[in-house]
Amino acid sequence: MEPLLTVQDLSKTYGPIAACDHISFALYPGQVLGIIGESGSGKSTLLNCIAGELPIDDGAMAYRDRSETRLDLCTLPEPQRRKLMKTEWGFVRQNPRDGLRLGVTAGANIGERLLDVGERHYGNIRTEALQWLNEVEIPDQRMDDFPSTFSGGMQQRLQLARILVTRPRLVLMDEPTGGLDVSVQAKLLDLMRSLVRTLHLSVILVTHDIGVVRLLAHRLMVMQNGQVVEAGLTDQVLDDPQHPYTQQLVSATLVP
Repeated sequence: MEPLLTVQDLSKTYGPIAACDHISFALYPGQVLGIIGESGSGKSTLLNCIAGELPIDDGAMAYRDRSETRLDLCTLPEPQRRKLMKTEWGFVRQNPRDGLRLGVTAGANIGERLLDVGERHYGNIRTEALQWLNEVEIPDQRMDDFPSTFSGGMQQRLQLARILVTRPRLVLMDEPTGGLDVSVQAKLLDLMRSLVRTLHLSVILVTHDIGVVRLLAHRLMVMQNGQVVEAGLTDQVLDDPQHPYTQQLVSATLVP
């Protein structure tokens, strides 16, 4: 099986600080790759580089699109990259307000993505938006409400619906459960796990929460000071950590 996304020797520096230092990995269709590390480890910088929101200093990135064309993400023209983000890719942001348009209704937030992929029939758009609200457990009667009237957990579910309505192949997630209380987190994680499985999504999931990657990720990369210090199958890395930093992260979650 060919990888969906290939990253080779990706480097990003801020002055003397190497935020990402020669990072390499391959992501396959239907696979969830978790990236963990403390604040400042470089994990969010890596995600933003992949998304094209930060320029990289060195390295190569390639993506295989729906038509099996291999795209060089480093030379891809900006209009094509923007189109990719609206169609085959999605970015779930830690603060859902950054991933939603607060000035339009919940239904319109979902409908906008359908317009991006060429749907023009108002009735179809509304029907599809309603189906996705149901999918993420938002009541039908909230369809014409504005996201600013929603709770944090509901905003995050709406952001998921907005992104997943176009059936993306690759979803980038930056601390998707951050800032939510524990009961809301648990519900959101169950929903995410179900959607990842049923839609056969490929996901890159950045988090500092080991419980989140244990539940969702097939493979795991551990980052410290801009470098990958350990990588492998999630259970293997967490149950038998080899690197002292990974051991420290795991033991910190076991402290009562």
